[in-house]
Amino acid sequence: MNKYRIQQIKISINQDRENFTKIISKYLNVSEDKIKQFEIIKKSVDARKKNQICFVYTIDAELFEPINENILNNNIIMLTEETEYTFPVNSVTKIQEQHRPVVIGSGPAGLFCALLLAENGYRPIVLERGKEVRERIEDVNIFFEKALLNPNSNIQFGEGGAGTFSDGKLNTQVKDSFSRKTKILKEFVDAGAPEEILYYNKPHIGTNYLVTVVENIRKKILSAGGEFYFSSQVTDLIIENNKLKGLVINQNRTIPVVTAALAIGHSARDTFNKLHEQKVSMEQKPFAVGVRIEHLQQTISENQYGQEFENNKLPVADYKLTYRTKKGRAVYTFCMCPGGYVVNSASEAEHIVCNGMSNFERNSKNANSAVLVNILTEDFPSKHVLAGVEFQRELEKKAFIAGGSNYNMPVQLFGDFSNNIKTTKLGNISPCLKGSYSYSNLRDCFPEYISEALIEGINNFERNLKGFASKDAILTGVETRSSSPVRILRNDSFESNIEGLFPCGEGAGYAGGIMSAAMDGIKVAEAIANKYQIVYNY
Repeated sequence: MNKYRIQQIKISINQDRENFTKIISKYLNVSEDKIKQFEIIKKSVDARKKNQICFVYTIDAELFEPINENILNNNIIMLTEETEYTFPVNSVTKIQEQHRPVVIGSGPAGLFCALLLAENGYRPIVLERGKEVRERIEDVNIFFEKALLNPNSNIQFGEGGAGTFSDGKLNTQVKDSFSRKTKILKEFVDAGAPEEILYYNKPHIGTNYLVTVVENIRKKILSAGGEFYFSSQVTDLIIENNKLKGLVINQNRTIPVVTAALAIGHSARDTFNKLHEQKVSMEQKPFAVGVRIEHLQQTISENQYGQEFENNKLPVADYKLTYRTKKGRAVYTFCMCPGGYVVNSASEAEHIVCNGMSNFERNSKNANSAVLVNILTEDFPSKHVLAGVEFQRELEKKAFIAGGSNYNMPVQLFGDFSNNIKTTKLGNISPCLKGSYSYSNLRDCFPEYISEALIEGINNFERNLKGFASKDAILTGVETRSSSPVRILRNDSFESNIEGLFPCGEGAGYAGGIMSAAMDGIKVAEAIANKYQIVYNY
């Protein structure tokens, strides 16, 4: 195949329209009629020189005939081949009912585990403690408006998992030589996501698209023979001789199960307790806690783009900042939401936790991001495997109290946080929040070493992004669910110490976002199929 990849194609943002056929012709030194077709593989913004901001493209072009090999240059032009994801295990044609795999949880890991199993004939059963996504939205809105929390249907629990109410970021640093990432992105697009996620450098879907995307992935699983059961929480496991034999649902119904993917998410604390009781091997895992910080989006865009920030061809500006304090604590921004909202993400009674989200358009007036401080296992209150969960809970309980004990998110100006005084009025920024809030002193929520690290880190970020440490920047607390505080151990075949139980995704400690969780879900589907293909083929 005469297919070539051209990298580092720089195009001014002020160029009215990119004529890619002409550009490809120039780079490959061929006439335009020799170009059969082309595809944008990557698009990013280079804003290092504010007066020369440009788009940078990578393009794959297929020609009718080969080019002169002297033009090939591994840094710019190279031969390339199209690679597609292939399920590495033979599909099945028939399985017995008692051998159908169960997927516990329908977040990104659970959905993609179920999708791959369904596409290959395994007819998975998906058990989700929360509600389907449309009903879930109703419960979330009731919580925002009336502070009535449904512990099983909220920002954390329900179809699509916590990622449904997020910015929908799809970037990941997980290495991928099997095209799992491409498979996921194409499935998202087929399910209704914008096509640009296939090539944008920092792709995101947005909450307003994610609802439909999640719904359509479910429909695809159903059409391939899968089943979904909502409001169906796994409350216990039936284990005999270290083998999974069944699951108890809602404490009153038992079903026989020999294979289950455990994709429960990072907030399923009651399930963590039950797994520990059932002697499923787990260990403590470091994580991070902190606050959400809000700035005017205009401030961020002016810093990143200079006078070009109002150019409507440019994406809404974002940032990523890291710092290590004088005492050695890592402080960093996480899950940055340009043009977004801070979201009340409580999932337990009388606890407050916040997160960030954006719609696809990213058109709110504020930018927000988590600013997190690394928490090590030696910071946990005990050596108990679930001590990290208790650490989170303690901060979330204090946040509930700081907010007035009515599910109001506690907010504070950074200047007041630095001076350890309660905020009584806002400055030049008004919060963009989903849910209600109260003025507070967030220092009451954290151990002093966390507060000190946050202050030092935010002041240091001012060096990279002017205005970041503004006294009027709004802090909201607490952000504690950036990752799971436990890891459910698994072997090289992705199986736990309980035969038939496959820990999966972010809750099990093997992912940190939508893409990495979905990729882990695919890996677990492959592992399940690999182990049981002999059993399933009759």
